[in-house]
Amino acid sequence: MRKQKGFSLIELLIVVAIILIIAAIAIPNLLRARIAANESSAVSSVRTINTAEVTYSVGYPAIGFSATLGALGPGAAGTVCPATGPVSTNACLIDSALSNATAAASAKSGYYFAYTPTANAGINVTYVAANSPSAYNVTGVRNFCSNEDGVLHMNAGASGSTPITAGCGGGTWPVLQ
Repeated sequence: MRKQKGFSLIELLIVVAIILIIAAIAIPNLLRARIAANESSAVSSVRTINTAEVTYSVGYPAIGFSATLGALGPGAAGTVCPATGPVSTNACLIDSALSNATAAASAKSGYYFAYTPTANAGINVTYVAANSPSAYNVTGVRNFCSNEDGVLHMNAGASGSTPITAGCGGGTWPVLQ
């Protein structure tokens, strides 16, 4: 009888089974790592907004904090700062990806943002900047927010949650450690 070369069907099935077991162990860990990276980016983005708001309020004291998140950026998505320089409606303090990430479709690193200022006598004296995962349990599992005091807060997200527009703090929004 002639000796055959190659692998038997049983040997191939064993190799496939081993690959599937390794994938079953590795894929959830990779997804958790991606969620952790997205959440880190979301926290960093809120810190960037806080810094930009302080700079904006110093640069435009008659306005106070910006009227919109877009006012901190250069303008529409993908644009750069105008050649004439920054103005109060396009301050060029944050990039266009962040300033335009106000809907799940335009999310930055899996998170989208909401921004709400509060005016007193025509000057924006407070604000709330918050974010939420664009796809819960895929891009993130926590919401983050901050206001003019610069303290970051977090809340366990939920499917379909949206960024808050008021009330950043208190028992339901503990300080991010």
